[in-house]
Amino acid sequence: MQGRDGASEVTNPGARGLLPDRHPTADFFVCDIFDAAPKDDLGTMEHPIFSLSTRPDRRILSYVHNGTSVEVTPSVRGRATIHDKDILIYCISQLMAAVNAGRAVSRTLQLKAHDLLVATNRDTSGDGYTRLREAFERLAGTRITTNMETGGIEATRGFGLIEAWEIVRRSRGGRMISVTVTLSEWLYRAVLAKSVLTLSRDYFRLRKPLERRVYELARKHCGRQPEWRISLATLHKKTGSTSPIRVFRAALRRMIEDDNLPDYRLTEEPGDVIRVTRLRPEVAPGSRPAVSAEALDRLRELAPGHDVHALEAEWLGFWESSGQPRLTAPDRAFLAWAEGRLQRETS
Repeated sequence: MQGRDGASEVTNPGARGLLPDRHPTADFFVCDIFDAAPKDDLGTMEHPIFSLSTRPDRRILSYVHNGTSVEVTPSVRGRATIHDKDILIYCISQLMAAVNAGRAVSRTLQLKAHDLLVATNRDTSGDGYTRLREAFERLAGTRITTNMETGGIEATRGFGLIEAWEIVRRSRGGRMISVTVTLSEWLYRAVLAKSVLTLSRDYFRLRKPLERRVYELARKHCGRQPEWRISLATLHKKTGSTSPIRVFRAALRRMIEDDNLPDYRLTEEPGDVIRVTRLRPEVAPGSRPAVSAEALDRLRELAPGHDVHALEAEWLGFWESSGQPRLTAPDRAFLAWAEGRLQRETS
């Protein structure tokens, strides 16, 4: 039986575990686009904006918590889903990378559809592009009225998650190649104020909507603390789940059993309390990618005067923060990353 917010997926053994890494890491660092660590805005991490349903959700959501009110009104296509949010995370990530590099940014971004799909671990078949278009439509159609603060400003206003989108170019087969997206002023202000947090890249491998939402809350509230506790009732409210509390409890227990959340572990404590514990990922012995002397010599030619060993250490830190992906061509990955890094220095 299909649950209203995906909770029933826990009864399907085939739905357990993480999604496969659809785009293995031979090309992980090759494109500059992947140098942008996934970023999420604090406002939508804190409060339930996105639907957890796997079916079109046309209900109006009304939420009030600690003085913050949120009303989310869907379009006829349904409320934007937690998986649709991948597009916003991608846009925020690109903007933050540009802001941190001192480059000019704008509310309107031009994106390569294929890059977006790959960076968010989505299918790049024809169906993947169709689902991407449907996600744009739900994001543009979902309207929010809230007094939620962004960038130090609190004002009650209404807006869409994205203001506009347009397919700029199609292939001969009709598949979108590039698209422009204009973010809402509310979300753009959050980026400029750096009201964002870095996510694990494995976030995009979480199958279940509820897993993604609980990870967001763990990242926001536990962060880098050793642990964080929350009552089951409050967690139920903050996820935006529409399942009865007993179904929600069962879904959480299955999440605890599956233990899929990157960086965090859930445990159930007496009194209907959920404890979130931060894990400390360690580099497995022998798994750190090795950069050859030839690659370092090549980098010296590309970047005379730079400390190539410092760049190597910076890249290894990026590799670790990206989930320690397996690399089939470490030299190529390192040099591609370094070239992008040097280009941003001079741009």
